Amino acid sequence: MRSTRRIRWAAIPLAATLVLAMTACTDQELAGYMPGFVSGAEPVTNHTKLITDFWVNSWIVLFAVGFIAWGLLLWSMVVYRRRKTDTGLPVQLRYNMPIEVFFTVVPLILILGFFAFTARDEAIIEKRFDNPEVTIQAFGKQWAWDFNYTNEDVYYSGIQVQPDLSPDAPQGAILPESLPTLYLPVGKTVEIQLNARDVIHSFWVIDFLYKKDMIPGKTNYMSIIPQREGTYAGKCAELCGEFHSQMLFQVKVVSQAEYDAYIESLREQGFEGQLGNEYDRVTNQANVVASATESK
Repeated sequence: MRSTRRIRWAAIPLAATLVLAMTACTDQELAGYMPGFVSGAEPVTNHTKLITDFWVNSWIVLFAVGFIAWGLLLWSMVVYRRRKTDTGLPVQLRYNMPIEVFFTVVPLILILGFFAFTARDEAIIEKRFDNPEVTIQAFGKQWAWDFNYTNEDVYYSGIQVQPDLSPDAPQGAILPESLPTLYLPVGKTVEIQLNARDVIHSFWVIDFLYKKDMIPGKTNYMSIIPQREGTYAGKCAELCGEFHSQMLFQVKVVSQAEYDAYIESLREQGFEGQLGNEYDRVTNQANVVASATESK
């Protein structure tokens, strides 16, 4: 009788796990709560689905492990609880080799599996295009952004976002026209070269599900194909000083025609050429020292 009850209690958590595993969910349903997804539309970039698949599948595995562990824990608490008729101490056991092996092998398999899938996906995401159709050089600076459109030899220099002080503006609102904006053409291979002018920053476009550090003296690269037109919020994701929270920008993924029109508007405003390292803090300090030395 007691054996029957034990089997019944063991079956409950296993049945719950099977029901969860057999529940069919589409990719959209599984990833719909994450940024970068709109029902019936393409993911924002060519990497968005890869990133969300890894994230969601990881949680499915972890929840399965959790349900099994919780179920076995509850089962042992109920089946081996102390009863009114019990006297003295229960039998004391020190070792159970099968359980010891199980608790060692299963976590090892999980860790190696997560490592392998992470390395695989990272290699795909970090692979640079041989001949990108668009090359952008992005500079992070306290507390704004500069963008060089390398192929077209024009640039955009951003300023720190300005607060909207109009009477009817909500608290914390900013002036939209002060928000630095990066334009990208849809469907093109894009390489963004990431640099910092002063301290470490981080280039994060939320809907891209992807961010990368910008380190002084080092160039990092982000290679993507924007797949859906729209305006996407970006921000610095590395604490970089007093106004870090205001180091915002936006990315506009537009048609090729709109992208070409924007590039031409920069040219008409006289923003031709490239903003280089001469505006970096270390370079400027070195130039000041050199000038002071020469003047003596």
